Amino acid sequence: MAKKILVTGGTGYIGSHTVVELQNSGYEVCIIDNLSNSTIQILDQIEKITSIRPDFSEFDICDKPAVDNFFKTNDDIEGVIHFAAFKAVGESTELPLKYYRNNLVSLMNLLEAMDEYQCSNLVFSSSCTVYGQPEKLPVSENAPVQKAISPYGNTKQISEEIIADVVYKDETKAISLRYFNPIGAHPSALIGELPIGIPNNLVPFITQTAIGKREQLKVFGDDYNTPDGSCIRDYIHVVDLAKAHVVAVERLLNKKTSDPFEVFNLGTGNGYSVLELVKTFEQVNKVKLNYTITDRRPGDVEQVWADTQKANNVLGWKAQLGAEEMLLSAWEWEKNLKQGIIKS
Repeated sequence: MAKKILVTGGTGYIGSHTVVELQNSGYEVCIIDNLSNSTIQILDQIEKITSIRPDFSEFDICDKPAVDNFFKTNDDIEGVIHFAAFKAVGESTELPLKYYRNNLVSLMNLLEAMDEYQCSNLVFSSSCTVYGQPEKLPVSENAPVQKAISPYGNTKQISEEIIADVVYKDETKAISLRYFNPIGAHPSALIGELPIGIPNNLVPFITQTAIGKREQLKVFGDDYNTPDGSCIRDYIHVVDLAKAHVVAVERLLNKKTSDPFEVFNLGTGNGYSVLELVKTFEQVNKVKLNYTITDRRPGDVEQVWADTQKANNVLGWKAQLGAEEMLLSAWEWEKNLKQGIIKS
């Protein structure tokens, strides 16, 4: 029988791509999502890609009785991938309590249910924001965790601390995957990043500006201490990222972990500035973008990119796709959205 994996936030951007890769790898997938930042139509798109419709439950995992009841009626779950969280850096600085309540309560509810119903394998969706502004680049997993620059980043730091405390108390094993900046879309262009309302991330704003949905792209700051003055990030294709979750699940299920709580960076190891990404998008897609430079955005780190040696050598995963492929796929997805492939 196929092993069953629970994916919280599984209709979201990274979650939906991970569901596809899990199903393509032979896993049975069940999803919990409250659809606060996604749409139910994503299930149709996943089914078109994989010919399998994942089991879906709609509720908020901040609702503890609902989480407990789910695990009670799904006692054959062998692993959990936890994506469900609010993730907008800028919004978190405006609404910090919203982020602390949602991101931490949901994790604690999940961990308690996993303990009670003896589900002992967790892959946690973390972030490079746990590093703050690193003292040394590229940043490795051994880098000191700096004070978080945003409440969002702090929820990821605290979540990792909670998980570390829990795994050393009981039988749970966990892998925390610290993403850098996921962009792009599935090669089918049937799923991709689908922000509700005004995008908080760069690439959806780029594609929506290019397609005419947004009048102008704002680049937040050109006075950082970087070659062109704009922030530098390590952008990673969402499909590469999704595949890393499958590798992490297999590592847990096959009891290959060397520690109850392991941490891995997921990036390409290369840094692109915001302006470099804008120019690359224009070149590969032959589209001119209307953009302007504006003030810095609160909570933004100046520059960060990954040391990926641990993920490459220990986890056995390596990013395969480059910036051009990321930006080509994102543009194909945006054009599909305009044609009405899915309601945005």
